[in-house]
Amino acid sequence: MLKRFLVAFIILILGTAVQLSAQKKATVYGIVRDSTGLTIPGVSILVSIDSLAVSSDGNGRFSVKVPTNQEVKVQFSYVGYKTQIVKVNLKPGESKEVSPILRNKSVKLGGVEVVDEISKATTLTRMDPKFRENMTSASGNFEDLLFTLPGVSSTNELSSSYNVRGGNFDENLIYVNDVEIYRPFLVRSGQQEGLSFINSDMVSSILFSAGGFEARYGDKMSSVLDIRYAEPRKFSGSASISLLGASVHLEGSNKDHRFTHIQGFRYRSNQYLLNGLQTQGDYRPRFYDYQGYFTYDLTTEWEIGLLLNYSNNQYRFIPETRETEFGTVNEALQLTVFFDGQEIDEYETGMGAFTATYKPNRKTNLKFIASGFRTLEQETFDIQGAYRLAELEKDPGSENFGEVKFNRGVGGFINHARNYLEANVFNIQHKGVYTHDWMTIRWGGRYQHEQIKDELKEWDYLDSTGYSVPQSPGITGWSYAENDTNLTRPTPISPRDKIEMNELIVARNDISSNRVMGYLQGEKAWDLDSHKLAAVVGVRFNYWDFNNEAVFSPRASIGFQPNWKKRWNFRAAWGYYYQPPFYREMRDLNGHVNSDIKAQQSIHYVLGADYQFKLFKERSPFKLTAEVYYKNYKNLIPYEIDNVRLRYYATNNSNGYATGVDLKLFGEFVKGIDSWFSLSVMKTEEDIVDDFYWEYYNAAGEEIIPGFTYDQVAVDSQRFEPGAIPRPTDQRFQLGFFFQDYVPKIPSLKVNLNFVYASGLPFGPPTYERYKDTLRMPPYRRVDIGFSYQLLKSDRKRKANNPIRYVNNSWLSLEIFNLFGINNTISYLWVRDISDRMYGIPNYLTNRRINLKWTVKF
Repeated sequence: MLKRFLVAFIILILGTAVQLSAQKKATVYGIVRDSTGLTIPGVSILVSIDSLAVSSDGNGRFSVKVPTNQEVKVQFSYVGYKTQIVKVNLKPGESKEVSPILRNKSVKLGGVEVVDEISKATTLTRMDPKFRENMTSASGNFEDLLFTLPGVSSTNELSSSYNVRGGNFDENLIYVNDVEIYRPFLVRSGQQEGLSFINSDMVSSILFSAGGFEARYGDKMSSVLDIRYAEPRKFSGSASISLLGASVHLEGSNKDHRFTHIQGFRYRSNQYLLNGLQTQGDYRPRFYDYQGYFTYDLTTEWEIGLLLNYSNNQYRFIPETRETEFGTVNEALQLTVFFDGQEIDEYETGMGAFTATYKPNRKTNLKFIASGFRTLEQETFDIQGAYRLAELEKDPGSENFGEVKFNRGVGGFINHARNYLEANVFNIQHKGVYTHDWMTIRWGGRYQHEQIKDELKEWDYLDSTGYSVPQSPGITGWSYAENDTNLTRPTPISPRDKIEMNELIVARNDISSNRVMGYLQGEKAWDLDSHKLAAVVGVRFNYWDFNNEAVFSPRASIGFQPNWKKRWNFRAAWGYYYQPPFYREMRDLNGHVNSDIKAQQSIHYVLGADYQFKLFKERSPFKLTAEVYYKNYKNLIPYEIDNVRLRYYATNNSNGYATGVDLKLFGEFVKGIDSWFSLSVMKTEEDIVDDFYWEYYNAAGEEIIPGFTYDQVAVDSQRFEPGAIPRPTDQRFQLGFFFQDYVPKIPSLKVNLNFVYASGLPFGPPTYERYKDTLRMPPYRRVDIGFSYQLLKSDRKRKANNPIRYVNNSWLSLEIFNLFGINNTISYLWVRDISDRMYGIPNYLTNRRINLKWTVKF
């Protein structure tokens, strides 16, 4: 009996000791990633004091108990990476999240190399999502972070669209968690566009390439933006409110971290910004969206995910008046327009993607994705306008200086549209990665089904000085007698027997098609006597049953890092980039679809180098990046740009090229804060193979120019072929920088400056004759500045009864958009005077505006 009692007592004492020991423990948890942001499974995690060791799971996650009330070293080690040690000192029961990033290294194992230097062989650039938090932006879109990068240009602060190295926005790929993202089709202007798809609060990783990207990315000709949404490990969130809208996001996970979620809601109204435009009226824009990303670990090998998005962008506008002064000192003009009518546009989109990831071992990753995208768009407007074109008094000595001197012309117009579009895109795909000791292999396949229904009813009527434009013989109010062969005696007719529209588009399209695409890619790295060499080689395949066209795209890139005292990295990339048409490229200027349309082709040649150096002591190294590129275009589809609207000719009758150099300097100009400068020089041209025009001459040998030449009777003519002309995105020069600073004695007060200077884009009269688009807009010049003051800091002492103890961080921001109030031109409105001379009146973007914003993180 006594023996049993002693055994029970010992067990009780030991159990109590174990329980007390467990209560004294703290927890360290997190996700282990590499320098490119990818998770690393199977990492060895060792606690220094009690020699406890665990490993990260298939998603790089870990959780380990550590002793309390003392400094403990937690060591992370993995073959091929440098060991990292994290020091913690925790209280009993406390939990702390750490996010170790393991840096690559080269290790020889019995003649076999394990090297992870592949990222240096590609043209992908990694960016920190935190930069977007501090950037002053009129649109509030995530894409504004790209606009100061070399090779990337945007001359519309209200739009998320951007051009890369001479391409247009339709030539850019955007992925969120491996799902390709689409944008509305019918958007004409930045005012209508609203929110972009990407929610900045949910982003955890950004990769961007301006050209020469890998075969694992899709079939576009210009760039790729690869976004990853976060898989959070603890509950947190943020909220912000400003004069332009509000947003809130929440994220978290359950206790065992098997379930994670991150969700965001945004609301925005650009009414405050739009009231500063030239056209005065009642602006009623309303944009909102919801996004959610959910993951659940079924087992250590299987993870499922769900990405959801719903967006509704409404734009309502009742124009009233517009007054624009333009011209030169010698010819100062003024356009005044009085409006009647309204415009109502709505773009409703939804997207859902289900993913299943299987990791049978640390070398293999298999991912399966099923996604769908749906958009319902309507564009309805009836706007009538009456305009007066006047010449201003330009004599400074006159008491009427700057006032209307006399009228040059009057006219009117009516714009009407009833356009409706429904698009559905469904796809299933598989992506796989196998990492061997000597090579990494990636593969993927995708099937996509598209259904598009489009109904266009649009017309423009233009009346210039009492006559409809265009005019045809016999319908302008005068006709010739049937027996008058000399056509010398015009006689009036009344009423007119016909009215011609300036533009008339009536079409109905119903398209259903399927695409099959796939890729195979290999990655290999070598260590050559401390010189590092890496290569990526792959091929893509794409088949579209609409035109029965199949294309193959071989691509390759190589990187070399010499073992020099100064840190240099060199890379080169080459590849074929076919772009099978999507709906907008297929639809011509009259709304009809060309069933014989083919894929556009671009061959990329890229040479680049990175150089890291110390500019200031006790600061991180600066990085200078340079890339030279040449793109050879074939089977191009010509297009026109009006604001953000692209109108394609829907024919593969153009060839061209783009060439240039991009430079970027990145580093800590101010200690602890990163900034960067970028410079781009570029030229892109195309030659439309079957275009030509005639020039007509009068008896005096003068070229006949309507509105200028007195004698307009043609007696001679000559045919010309334009040859190479600038592409609509031919922006020869761009300088941009993003600079951050803080007040030395008040570190909580910070300032950021966003500057862009870009040369003007080509444009021409609204004739849809591309060879005339050789005029140049004025340069785009814009400076946005923001001041932020940190109201609450994360490291402050918090009392248990403090109502704001759960608030981690908070700051108040004052933003000044377009600091110098520069009138930037986005497009032109064309009118005629009494002599039939055409004038292009600039449409300006937003003027100076001040915004107040309050942000809270918890």
